Amino acid sequence: MQQEILQFTAIYSQITTFLVNYSFQIIGAIIVVLAGTYVANKIRNVILTLCRRRAVDVTLAGFIANSVRLLFIAMTTIIALGKLGISVTPFVAAIGALSLGAGLAVQGLVANYGAGFNIILARPFVVGDTISVKGVSGIVEEVHLAYTLLSDEDGVRISIPNKHIVGEVLHNSQKDSIVEMIVGVAYQSDPRAAIKIVLDALQTVEGISTERAPQVGIDSFGTSGMNLGIRFWARTAVRFESQYVANLAIHDALQAAGIGIALPQQEVRLLS
Repeated sequence: MQQEILQFTAIYSQITTFLVNYSFQIIGAIIVVLAGTYVANKIRNVILTLCRRRAVDVTLAGFIANSVRLLFIAMTTIIALGKLGISVTPFVAAIGALSLGAGLAVQGLVANYGAGFNIILARPFVVGDTISVKGVSGIVEEVHLAYTLLSDEDGVRISIPNKHIVGEVLHNSQKDSIVEMIVGVAYQSDPRAAIKIVLDALQTVEGISTERAPQVGIDSFGTSGMNLGIRFWARTAVRFESQYVANLAIHDALQAAGIGIALPQQEVRLLS
C-alpha cells in the first residue's frame, strides 16, 4: 500500500510539474488549433462562394475548398506541435514508411481515389448528367473521390467505384435519355400524314425535350404494314413515364385521324 501511494505521488508530481512548465505552451497550442480550424472553415466558405459566382462545377468547387481547408488545418497542427516542443520530423518519416506498406495493401482503394481525382479535374460528366458505363445507367447524384453515386427513375441509388469509370467507354447524354419506339401503320395509309400526326402527338407529351427535335420516319416495311421508327429525348427522371404517355397519345391521334395500325395478317388460298 505504501509503495502504491509513493508511485501515485510520483506520477502526480510529474503531471503537476509538466502542467506548470508547459501550461502556457499547451494553452497556446489549443488556441492555435482552434483559431486555425475557424480560419480554415472561413476560407472554405469563401472559396465555395467564389466558385459559385464563377459557375464552377459543384463537385470541383467542393473538392478545392475541402483540400484547402485540410491543408490549412494540417499546417496549423504542425505549428501547434512546435509550440509544445514536439518535432514533426519523426512523424513525417514514420508516415512515409507506413504509406509504402499501406499503398500496397489498398491498391484498389488508391486506384479509386486516383480515378476520382481524374474525374474531378477532367470533368467528363457533372452532377445532373445521365451516364452509362459498363451496362449501368443513371443520373449522377454525387461524385466522390472513391465512388460516383447514380440514381434512376425508380429511386434506386447505384454506387460505382471510380476505377470502373475511368478508362471505360462512357456515354453521357446530359440530363436526357433516348427513347426509341416502332409503330406499324397499314399500307393503305398515307405515311406523310401518319408521320405528321405522330410528331404533333409527341408535342403534347410532358417530359420530352424541346431542345432536341423528335425523329419520325419509315423504319422498315413489314408483312402487315409500314413500321414507323420514332426517336425522341426525354428527361431521364421520367423516361419510362414519358414513353408510356407517348404511346397512348400516338394511339389516340392515329385512331382519331382514321389511320389504321397494322395488324398481323395471313393470306390463305384454297386450291381446288
